[in-house]
Amino acid sequence: MSDPWLPYSGGRHVPPVPNAPALATDRLTVCYPDTGHVALRDVSIHADRGSRVALVGPNGAGKSTLLKAVAGLLPVASGDIRIYGNPVGACHHRVAYLPQRGDIDWTFPIPVSRFVLTGRYVHLGWFRRPRVRDREIVTGVLDRLGLGALADRPIGRLSGGQQQRALLARALAQEADLLLLDEPINAVDAETRDVIYDLLADLKSEGKTLIVATHDVGRLAEGFDSAIYLRDGEVVTPPDGVSHGKPCYIS
Repeated sequence: MSDPWLPYSGGRHVPPVPNAPALATDRLTVCYPDTGHVALRDVSIHADRGSRVALVGPNGAGKSTLLKAVAGLLPVASGDIRIYGNPVGACHHRVAYLPQRGDIDWTFPIPVSRFVLTGRYVHLGWFRRPRVRDREIVTGVLDRLGLGALADRPIGRLSGGQQQRALLARALAQEADLLLLDEPINAVDAETRDVIYDLLADLKSEGKTLIVATHDVGRLAEGFDSAIYLRDGEVVTPPDGVSHGKPCYIS
């Protein structure tokens, strides 16, 4: 992974701390900036490198808030976040964040290929134009997710499942080591769901670390290495019947 030139948003390239986990939080508390509402309280978790970790909990439990805080999109009220042993922002292009599909303006007039190409901007900096290599990466991830034939289609003409694949393709185009995926399996067709689970397994085999917010507790055992259960902004013991024997990190 090369250093970005004039790094995106002033980010820096800092090497990982040897033997540090991919993600660790220590008594993390996050409040909504506009209301002051406490969305996460004293959350301490960790995710080993090369693992698939599920974030499980009802709507409003704090799953999205946790992902956004790790991605540097929400301020931390107290506590600490370490990514490969470094603070948030030490290396922007090492972390890819996939928002929920509803957070994207799908009416924006942009074709699929250009949408996915935005995943490369963190490497390019503010002024460098995409290179041949960047476009090759985009073509590769589109083909990997079965979207190659739709490269020139406007994103607004994609089905819900195709939109979710396009979001995943944009995240993959970043070539990050840690992927934060917010509900990638929610409200998609069965074929897309299977494609995503297969992709998670492949990314794990490539050494990537995945933190995935999900409601799909029926596939925790086969799809993930561990699970973190959130309720009302706190890490809790998993409810009966959903742990499936998987490890659970408890604060």
